[in-house]
Amino acid sequence: MVEVLRFVRHVCAITAGTILTATMFTSSVAAGGLVGLAISFRNLPDVRVLRDYIPTETSYIYDINGVLLDSIHDEVNRDVVPIDEISPALKRAVLAIEDSHFYTHRGINPNSIGRALLVNLEQGRTVEGGSTITMQLVKNLFLTPERTISRKVAEAVLSLRLEQIFTKTQILEMYLNQVYWGHNTYGVETAAQSYFNKSAADLSLAEAAMMAGLIQAPETYSPFINYEVSKQRQAIVLQRMRSLNWITQDEYETARVEPLYLGEITSFRQSQSPYVTDAVLQELNNRFGQDAVRTGGMRVQTTIDVNFQRQAEIIVRNGHQRMQRRGLYADQVALVAVDPRTHFVKAMVGGINYEESQFNRAVQANRQPGSAFKPFVYYAALASGRYSPGSTINDSPVSYPDGNKLYSPRNYDGSFYGPVTLTRALASSRNVPAVKLGQAVGLDVVIEVCRILGIISPIEPVTSLPLGAVDLTPMEMAGAYATFASGGWKSETTFIVQVADSNGNILLDNRPKPQLVLNQWAVASLTEMLKGVIEGGTGRRARLDRPAAGKTGTTSSERDIWFLGYVPQLSVAVWIGNDDNRPLSRGATGGGFAAPLWKDFMTEALKNTPAEDFPASANFEPPNP
Repeated sequence: MVEVLRFVRHVCAITAGTILTATMFTSSVAAGGLVGLAISFRNLPDVRVLRDYIPTETSYIYDINGVLLDSIHDEVNRDVVPIDEISPALKRAVLAIEDSHFYTHRGINPNSIGRALLVNLEQGRTVEGGSTITMQLVKNLFLTPERTISRKVAEAVLSLRLEQIFTKTQILEMYLNQVYWGHNTYGVETAAQSYFNKSAADLSLAEAAMMAGLIQAPETYSPFINYEVSKQRQAIVLQRMRSLNWITQDEYETARVEPLYLGEITSFRQSQSPYVTDAVLQELNNRFGQDAVRTGGMRVQTTIDVNFQRQAEIIVRNGHQRMQRRGLYADQVALVAVDPRTHFVKAMVGGINYEESQFNRAVQANRQPGSAFKPFVYYAALASGRYSPGSTINDSPVSYPDGNKLYSPRNYDGSFYGPVTLTRALASSRNVPAVKLGQAVGLDVVIEVCRILGIISPIEPVTSLPLGAVDLTPMEMAGAYATFASGGWKSETTFIVQVADSNGNILLDNRPKPQLVLNQWAVASLTEMLKGVIEGGTGRRARLDRPAAGKTGTTSSERDIWFLGYVPQLSVAVWIGNDDNRPLSRGATGGGFAAPLWKDFMTEALKNTPAEDFPASANFEPPNP
C-alpha cells in the first residue's frame, strides 16, 4: 500500500497541470480496492534480478568460412547488441513515437497516464495505455498482457522501482533488445537484419523510422505484408521527429523519399545444408543441452565448406540418376569427405533428398561395409611384424566351427587362387585370405585397430568379421581411412571447429590435436597395397590422374556397396543401398557403381589441389614381430 500511495504522490507532485488527472487516478484506484492492490503488490517481482538477466538469443551455424548455414532458436528469434551498436537514428525514432519524454520522467509520464485514464473511464474499459518505454519493458519482462487497471498500477510501481536501479541508457538498451518487431523477430539487431539485411548500427533515418513505426502493431504495419501501410507509419514517425526538432527539414524530406530495399523474413528460413546442420545440432544438444543451444546465442563454426558441400550434393544426385539409368535400383546414397590433415569433415551428404527423408545415412545408418573392412585386417597383420606386402597366404578352401555347423568362406567368383601375396589378395578382394589372416593375427587385435581408428560401433569377434560382418556408419569408415591417408596421424573426426557464445567466449574448441596412433611402416605399406586396388584391382573405375588408394566393398546379396578411398588431402566414403535393406540389382558391386561416383567427386573436389604422393614404406622401419 505504501508503494501505491508513494506512486500517487509522485504523480501529483510532478506538475500542477495534472492535478485533476491524478485525483481521478486516485479515485479509480480507491474504487478498485486500494487495500487489495496493496496486498497484491507485496508479491511483485524484484526488478533487481535484471542485473543478472540474460535474454534468450538465437544460435547461428556457419560454414568454415563464415557463411551462414542455419539459425537455431525457440519461439524467440533474437540477437542482443550493446546500445552503442544501435543507430542513433533508430534510438531517436523509437523515443519519438513511443516515449518522447523518456529522459525527463522517472518511469511514468503523468500526462500520458491521465489522458489514458480519462479515455478508459469514458469507455468503461482499458483501451489506451499511456505507457512509457520503462513501463513497456516491465510489462514484457514481468507482467501478463491483460488490460486491467490493477495491472496498469503494478506496471507503474515496477517502473518506478526500475528507474531507481538502472540508468536511462541501460533501460533503453534492455528495451530495444527485448521488444517484439514482428514475424517472430525480437530485438533491434535481428529485426534490422530481417527487414533491411543490415546491422542495427547501419540503419538510415528512413529505415529507422519505418522500424520504429512497427512497434505498436508489428504484423499489421509490416512492410512484408503491406508496404503502403508501413510507409504511412514511417511518415508519422518522421513527422513526430520533425515536430520535436530532432531532425531537420532537409533530413525529413530526404528520409521521406529515400528508396528502401527490404530483406526477408529470417525466423523460418531453411538450412542451406540440412543434413549437416541436423548433425551439428545433435552434437550440440548432446554436449550443451537443447535449451542452451536454442536460447544461448551460440556461434558455431563448422568444418564444412558450403561450396564444397554443394558440389557433393550435386554429384550424389547426378550419380544416383545415372545409376538408375543403368538399372541399379538403389534408393539412397551417402557420402562423407574428411580432410586427413585435420580430420575435419569437409562435406557430408546424408541422402538423395532431404525434403523426402531427413534420416542422415552418413551418421545414422549402420550398414555392413563388406570388403571395405579388409584394410583393417591387413593393417593388423602388417603392424604385427609377421607379414609384409609380399608375404604369401593360401587362397584355398577352409572351414571353421560356427556353433553347430561349419563356416566355409568363399570368394566372390567361387574360385581359389592358391598361394597369393597379401598385395594381390587385397587388390583382388579375395575373401578366404582375409578370413585366414584375421584368424592368424587374432580378431581381438583387429577390433583394437578399429577402436584406435575411432570406430565406436559394437563389433563382435565373429569369424566372418574380416569380410565386413559388422554394422558401421559411412562417417566412421571415412574417419578411419583418413588416418590411413595421414600416415597414421589421428585427430578426432568432427564437423564442428569451434563454438563460442555471443560475446566471443569459447565454449568448445575442436581444433586438431593430432597423435601418431599407427605404425608408420605398416600404414605406408597398406597404402601402397591399396594403390594397387585402384591401379589394377577391383577399384579400377576409381582411377584418378594422381596417386590414390582405396578399397571396394560389396556385401552378400548385394545389399550394400561401397567405395572408400583417399589421397593425402582427402578421404571419402561412398555408400549405396536401400533403406529397407532390399538387395540391389544382381551383380551390383562397389567397383561398378560406388567407385565411379567417388571418382566424380574426387575429380571435382581436387581440381585446384596439386597432386601429392604418399610417403614410401621404405622411409620407415618395419616393426619387430
